[in-house]
Amino acid sequence: MARKTPIDRYRNIGICAHVDAGKTTTTERVLFYTGLSHKIGEVHDGAATMDWMEQEQERGITITSAATTCFWRGMDAQFDEHRINIIDTPGHVDFTIEVERSLRVLDGAVVVLCGSSGVQPQTETVWRQANKYEVPRMVFVNKMDRAGADFMSVVSQLKERLGANAVPLQMTIGAEEDFKGVVDLVENKAIIWNEEDMGTTFEYGPVPEDLQGQVDEMREYMIEAAAEANDELMDKYLEGGELTKEEIKLGIRLRTLANEIVPVLGGSAFKNKGVQAVLDAVIDYMPSPTEVKAIEGTLLDKDHTPDT
Repeated sequence: MARKTPIDRYRNIGICAHVDAGKTTTTERVLFYTGLSHKIGEVHDGAATMDWMEQEQERGITITSAATTCFWRGMDAQFDEHRINIIDTPGHVDFTIEVERSLRVLDGAVVVLCGSSGVQPQTETVWRQANKYEVPRMVFVNKMDRAGADFMSVVSQLKERLGANAVPLQMTIGAEEDFKGVVDLVENKAIIWNEEDMGTTFEYGPVPEDLQGQVDEMREYMIEAAAEANDELMDKYLEGGELTKEEIKLGIRLRTLANEIVPVLGGSAFKNKGVQAVLDAVIDYMPSPTEVKAIEGTLLDKDHTPDT
């Protein structure tokens, strides 16, 4: 049977997190925005699509990995249709082996963190496993509407506790009950999602004046990180030339695939803000199967295996 979607438009990713980071809620939004489900199932109602086991629905946690497939053309329909194969992994420490089994076969991972509690011990475990299998990853700082949420604090924790070269691609607008949206640092514009249609549509706007200084600083940091991808981009950057949006994305993609940087985005899955941009980032920065090196194996009984 002919392949409907070219292999370079596939993304095989896992969604990983510590318990209560909002991982399954994030996955439910992915299913909703990609049209795979027409009703958002909430974890606290025991109605999450990906938590299909009775024990999962009773306890509100993921116990076993669940896989699904969805298709995405971008928030603004800017992409050709991409196929995203997703594995929703458990977050509880008791089911860590399920996460490792998944990471062995995944091409990329989205690590979900709580904007309030940040990096947790289980996050460190998942991160070590991803390092072991050299899985390119990005981070979604979720629950920016929660009390105590601090986007830049979580970015600092990524660097200090995980040793990650974290590069924010967004700046959150407000926090806690004042969380409104994000500033897209590549586009240099604010993104505000429409609450009336559960974030299905959005509007670009100017960067808020009170954030302009911080946005300029973070954008320069992002561009510098992108420029370090190769000599051509670095030469243009050092000569004072402004990198185009396409060049910034290329640089970030190359360094993400090489596990040199970790892109960071923010939002609130429960409030329907930010997951849409995560899907765009999966297409922009996560590898296709053609960009993943071949798996190597060792034949332990080679002396007793007949030639074929």
